[in-house]
Amino acid sequence: MSSTEPQACCGIDIGGSKIELVAYAVQGGVLSERHRRRIATPTQDFDAFCQAISALVQEADGVLGERCRVGLGLPGVIDAASGVQLSSNVPALNGHQVGPALQALLQRPVRIGNDCQCFALSEALGGAADGFPSMFGAILGTGAGGGYCVNGRLLAGYNGMAGEWGHLSLPASLLARHRLPLWDCPCGLQGCLERYVSGSGLEALYRQLGGAALDTLQIAQRAAAGEGGARLCLDIHLDLLAHGLAQLMLALDPHAFVLGGGLSKLAHLYTELPAAMARHLFKGVRVPPILPPHFGDAGGARGAALLALQSQHR
Repeated sequence: MSSTEPQACCGIDIGGSKIELVAYAVQGGVLSERHRRRIATPTQDFDAFCQAISALVQEADGVLGERCRVGLGLPGVIDAASGVQLSSNVPALNGHQVGPALQALLQRPVRIGNDCQCFALSEALGGAADGFPSMFGAILGTGAGGGYCVNGRLLAGYNGMAGEWGHLSLPASLLARHRLPLWDCPCGLQGCLERYVSGSGLEALYRQLGGAALDTLQIAQRAAAGEGGARLCLDIHLDLLAHGLAQLMLALDPHAFVLGGGLSKLAHLYTELPAAMARHLFKGVRVPPILPPHFGDAGGARGAALLALQSQHR
């Protein structure tokens, strides 16, 4: 990096309730945090959202003493043809071209990635999968998303949607094995993995088996205490999740998986998933390491900053 290039970048993680900006000084490709700010997300007014981002970036510029490179991690997807934001949990963004609007306001490039992809990039560079030739970051939160990185760079794909594994379909035979219904997905498809293996999916499975409306931690606690229904729920969830990750193995063959989201805190996934995945793979296929996240919930903003930093070396 030459002395004329920006030596600072900031990553902005957009959530349904909060926006977090983290600004970094950069030296030799290493990010050192210098500034962090969280604010409530303006969810209903697009202009208010853009002005909030502008204020955050200007503050970061002042703290670091220069104009920062800007990366943004957004929920939802961007329509590849129109550049319009879709399926976001921030209603103000839907139907708008977020990138061009922010670039015009900030008077600088703004690199945008899916929030799950930003998680993956953060774990690929300096995180749990640092040093692996390739990795897949699999988010298991309210939904199921992810990102695929090769040699420390995010592969976004033709539509910018690489890593949307939550919308792979479960086979009818697997649903029949566990006597599960074919659930509709808000994406418009049926039987999507997300509906069964995400945190909300695990909770829905427990209710389907006759359990009460409990969160994932409570279900895991009941299973540990010996409740048969909760244990069966975790076993079914493990099998469905193992199938989904096995499909990713066949398509991408990553050198490591890093789990994110609320379910990444369930210890049994790291001990039981390898054998469960092997049952969905043919003989001779090795299951790679399945790792907990290094940065946890803090990875989104860092990954967005890395996106901004990498854009100057294209």
